[in-house]
Amino acid sequence: MYLSASKGDINTIIGGIAPNWGPFASLGSEARTMVEVVMAVAILACLAIAIWGAAKQRIGATALRDTFSAEQGKGLIIAGLTGVFIIGSLGTLFTIVYGMAI
Repeated sequence: MYLSASKGDINTIIGGIAPNWGPFASLGSEARTMVEVVMAVAILACLAIAIWGAAKQRIGATALRDTFSAEQGKGLIIAGLTGVFIIGSLGTLFTIVYGMAI
């Protein structure tokens, strides 16, 4: 009942979780950089939407007493943060799906 704990290290655990670019592994370094830049711009856009929603929610709720604007702001915050989460986890999702050969 001995487990292989003696020959394993933290890289064994982390290496199984970290994305390894899955279907994009054969791309060149320039293509990988381009994909990373596009994903970074999309994350920044989603964060900008979330910040705009927070400002709209705050201004609508307090200064103008506009409940419609406050609700729109909440929707923008949720949409922006959901976009950040989805884009941020795309590498892992691609790796999982590609690894399962689906």
